[in-house]
Amino acid sequence: MAFEDKDLVCKDCGVTFIFTAGEQEFYAEKGFENEPQRCRECRNIRKANRNSQEGRSREMFTVICADCGVETQVPFQPTSDRPVYCRECYQHHRPARDQY
Repeated sequence: MAFEDKDLVCKDCGVTFIFTAGEQEFYAEKGFENEPQRCRECRNIRKANRNSQEGRSREMFTVICADCGVETQVPFQPTSDRPVYCRECYQHHRPARDQY
């Protein structure tokens, strides 16, 4: 299949950008079915924003382990109807992953 350069419009900034034949070939090889919706600059900005959000620190909550009584921190707001465990005790309560 012969690919030809296409002009596309970025959905973020509205700038026309070229979806080159080489990029189309790459997309086809990878099995991608959709054309890019953003220009390279807007894709890079989104990627940078996504990466910077991953670096944010999570709010931690101090709790007492329901098994051993040690004080620990968890990344969620515990509710009174469910026990909360420290990392070590949680490993004992966690279902085995290779049962399937």
